[in-house]
Amino acid sequence: MSEPSAPDLPPFETHRVGPDPPAFEPRDLWADDIALREGVARGGADGYRDGLQGYARLAGDELYRLGFDANRDRPRLRTHDRHGQRIDTVEFHPAYHRLMELAKAHGVAGLSWHRPGAGAHVARAALSYLHHQVEAGTSCPLTMTHAAVPVLRREPSLRDWADKAAAPHYDPRDVATSEKAGITLGMGMTEKQGGSDVRANATTATPLASGDGYALVGHKWFFSAPMSDGFLVLAQAPAGLTCLLMPRRLRDGAKNAFRLVRLKDKLGDWANASSEVEFCGALAWRVGEEGRGVATIIEMVMLTRLDCMLGAAAQVRMALAQALHHARHRVAFGRPLAAHPLMANVLADLAIESEAATVLALHVAALVDAAPSDPEAAALARIATAAGKYWLCRRAPAVVNEAQECLGGAGYVEESILPRLYRQAPLNSIWEGSGNIQCLDVLRALAREPACAQALQATLSRAAARHPLLEHEAARLGAGLAGGGEGMEAQARALVERLALVLQGAVLLEAGSPLAEAFLRSRLGGEHGQALGTLPVDIDFGPILARALPR
Repeated sequence: MSEPSAPDLPPFETHRVGPDPPAFEPRDLWADDIALREGVARGGADGYRDGLQGYARLAGDELYRLGFDANRDRPRLRTHDRHGQRIDTVEFHPAYHRLMELAKAHGVAGLSWHRPGAGAHVARAALSYLHHQVEAGTSCPLTMTHAAVPVLRREPSLRDWADKAAAPHYDPRDVATSEKAGITLGMGMTEKQGGSDVRANATTATPLASGDGYALVGHKWFFSAPMSDGFLVLAQAPAGLTCLLMPRRLRDGAKNAFRLVRLKDKLGDWANASSEVEFCGALAWRVGEEGRGVATIIEMVMLTRLDCMLGAAAQVRMALAQALHHARHRVAFGRPLAAHPLMANVLADLAIESEAATVLALHVAALVDAAPSDPEAAALARIATAAGKYWLCRRAPAVVNEAQECLGGAGYVEESILPRLYRQAPLNSIWEGSGNIQCLDVLRALAREPACAQALQATLSRAAARHPLLEHEAARLGAGLAGGGEGMEAQARALVERLALVLQGAVLLEAGSPLAEAFLRSRLGGEHGQALGTLPVDIDFGPILARALPR
């Protein structure tokens, strides 16, 4: 007797879908990422390994899912309550608060400070990198909270603020900080007339007759994370531009004198609220000396720029993982997409870009760790942070878009994380100083800070000894930087791009990465086109893809 045949499809069923790629999550983002694991070990952060492994599993599962909800239901501004009283609060989806709670508890905003030790900054950088891969909006208040701690610690009267910012506790209540075990911090630097030129700020800080702080009057055109417990702002005090801490709530719990004008309708970063604000005599306390506002916040800016690098590397990493996961399971023209030579070239190129970004960002974090006891590391961190922020953030939008193309139309619809990554990708290049600002900062440091020039020269000399392509490029770069004078500013982007590529090539070689030779040939040796997916034909793509993401 013959077997019964499968029932015919109903007439309205026009097709069957399959084989289709399985869901990306849950994933273990630690086990998946060889470059991350090696970078953590190289940076001396293995003592934090258990915590990193746990957070990586969490990021690839619960945090990944929460990110979709936190971005789908955007923050809402409520300026008044039902009685007409001014409240200036922002409401978030519960997923946002859960993301912040888990991130704070695991040290994304404070591990460097509340668990100091060998490799602490590398470990905290790894946590930030893992978090940013799955939800970038919450990275904004986490980054600012982390970066503000060393600035506040220099003021004895603000030590409690620093300790609570570093603490692994999240408390979203809108109450005085005295009632909280942990707090978050925001920033207000940018004004309408100034932008990156913060010395053009017009907000005034008038000393109070009581001697207990200053009264702020003015505005900020970009006031990030407005539900934070406090904000570092720049304002014009009697002696000039000064850094101040403005609390959201006063000591007695009353609301400080500021008004949220509106929330920004942004391209991306939807989970996070960014606002415009007016100061109406708001109380603030001085941080650092009057007239030394920029010098006071420079350490904070260095740390936030490092997080921009980490954010760009994280976006590139997640985009690669999404593209490779899809291409291994999606069948087209009779075989998996990843088995087609041209697609394999594209994926391998994405993998090289990702590992080079991750390795450089973690290397800069290691320099920050070493800086207190190693003047050369401190000076090199000053240069590498600006150069790395410029280049990694410049590359992220193109890489994410290439990953979208690997998925085709599926990479353009909101069920995928890729549209969110693509909207987010330009932000890090704009935040904390745009590309031109970073390039000019490199030139300024080399011209005005002899230790930076000496540290860079030593780095270029070591790089030149590692590989003929680095030797050639380091010589060209050294000649260009030594030229000075007319035309230097106009060529700043070209110089900083080459500097970043040399640094990436050098750290890949130092790390013993099997991708180093392919990086050098393609990025510095001229064996590459203008687009991704143009690697030399004799490069073996298989080992590169096997290293990039376990099957």
